[in-house]
Amino acid sequence: MNRFFRTLASVFVLLAMVGPQLSAQEQGTIQATATVISALSVVGSHNLLFGTVTPGINKSVDKSTAADAGEYTVTGTPIAEITVDFSLPTNLYTADSLGVMLIAFGFSDGSFDDGTGGGQSAPVGILNPNAISTTNIGIGGVLRVWLGGMALPTISQTSGDYSGDVVLTVVYTGN
Repeated sequence: MNRFFRTLASVFVLLAMVGPQLSAQEQGTIQATATVISALSVVGSHNLLFGTVTPGINKSVDKSTAADAGEYTVTGTPIAEITVDFSLPTNLYTADSLGVMLIAFGFSDGSFDDGTGGGQSAPVGILNPNAISTTNIGIGGVLRVWLGGMALPTISQTSGDYSGDVVLTVVYTGN
């Protein structure tokens, strides 16, 4: 029995020597935080109006003409950078889609004001509606965008009311 106790004591001594070594530990904690910016809102506030069009005679609408130019109101986080991207029609159609009239947009047919310019008649900047542009929402959280264009009726253009969707897509860049 003595031998048994000596063996058992030796096992305990060995286990104590190879057991886990304890050492001092320190910890630090940080917070993960994020601020979610306000959602963007884009409202078409005025249609692009060509009015009465005569067959064979092109009709232009200037972006600075308040009564006729298309207008969008963009609201979001003040001073946030955004991209402005138009989806432009190449044609206008009658309600039954039998009448088709060409429409075109020039490189300077768009403009914008962030509240620091003179509005539609003296905007802050010009936009090329045929390309994606980058700008900032105004300090008041509003950006106004205007659009002109040209209707190109043929000499034998079918009479009637024509329309087509002009879509403005605005996206935060994250900058």
